[in-house]
Amino acid sequence: MLNPMHKTPTSTGLGEVTGDRMEEASPEPSVSFWSQISTFKTRVWEAYKRKSTSHWVLLFLSSAAMLVAFPASSILSRLYYSNGGTSEWIVSWVAVAGWPLTALMLFPTYFFSKTLPTPLNLKLILSYIVLGFLSAADNLMYAYAYAYLPASTAALIASTSLVFSALFGYLLVKNKLNASIINAIVFITAAMTIIALDSSSDTYGNITTSQYIMGYIWDILGSALHGLIFALSELVFVKLLGRRSFHVVLEQQLMVSLFAFVFTTIGVIVSGDFQGMKSEAKSFKGGSTSYILVLIWSAITFQLGVLGATAVLFLASTVLAGVLNAIRVPLTSIAAVILLHDSMSSFKILSLVVTFWGFGSYIYGSSSVSKESS
Repeated sequence: MLNPMHKTPTSTGLGEVTGDRMEEASPEPSVSFWSQISTFKTRVWEAYKRKSTSHWVLLFLSSAAMLVAFPASSILSRLYYSNGGTSEWIVSWVAVAGWPLTALMLFPTYFFSKTLPTPLNLKLILSYIVLGFLSAADNLMYAYAYAYLPASTAALIASTSLVFSALFGYLLVKNKLNASIINAIVFITAAMTIIALDSSSDTYGNITTSQYIMGYIWDILGSALHGLIFALSELVFVKLLGRRSFHVVLEQQLMVSLFAFVFTTIGVIVSGDFQGMKSEAKSFKGGSTSYILVLIWSAITFQLGVLGATAVLFLASTVLAGVLNAIRVPLTSIAAVILLHDSMSSFKILSLVVTFWGFGSYIYGSSSVSKESS
């Protein structure tokens, strides 16, 4: 998606170039192109040799987790509602119910890396509590979005979290913004406007226009909160931890998910939805077994997606994570069209293309910032 690099002739003496000289120069781009391909292959092979085979296997599995688990989680959330589920609290509760999977991933890292858990202090615990509460609220907002919007639409709107991550990162962590990142913000915002124009043909039969609008608003608010959580998490590393390693990030993910699970469990009990799960399971399309499987796999896929994204960040780079996130959006939309029979109007296709271009611009801008920093 990055703009291809190609050389153009300079303006000096351009009018003096004769037809014969242009014919003589015509083979050069071809030679230059193959030379670049050869150089690229050499660099890839050298990069491959610098890492162990286990590194590349883990990177492949982590990337696959992002590209499979996150779309699957989105599809399952929408499937819960389309098959008779009605509780937003249950969907948000399931999103963090898989926190023990992070613990299973974390504990072996202490053994292999021969490190000890990060000591807890009051400020760190309070930061985990705040992030856990915000994550619980974020999951609830997304649950309302999936209750009223098609999965393909919800996934497209949720991509605005990239915009809010960039803005909050700039305001709170002083991350750099360049022309490409600003361009990405403009394009992704335009894509969300295009989606809003398509509300008349993008609404389920049992969803009213006002509910669709509320779902759209909840999705935007959830994306904004997600961007804030991302920036605050980075601020915790900068101000409180002072380092960023794989096991430290897993610790934060575990603690935040645990507190989010506690807050959401309180909410699902107080709302009475937890007590109503038994009756909801009986009326669920496919019966109680189908109901339980949807919830269990929702918990597993969401947590696997989070773990995959965390691993990609540390095994590769934020640029690769951005590329995979860009690919994940159309994958979710295509899967929703095939499995859930979501409509794919010309407006939604245009929004998808514009969003994809915005992601590409963001990746290019982030890569430039990384090179400048190094």
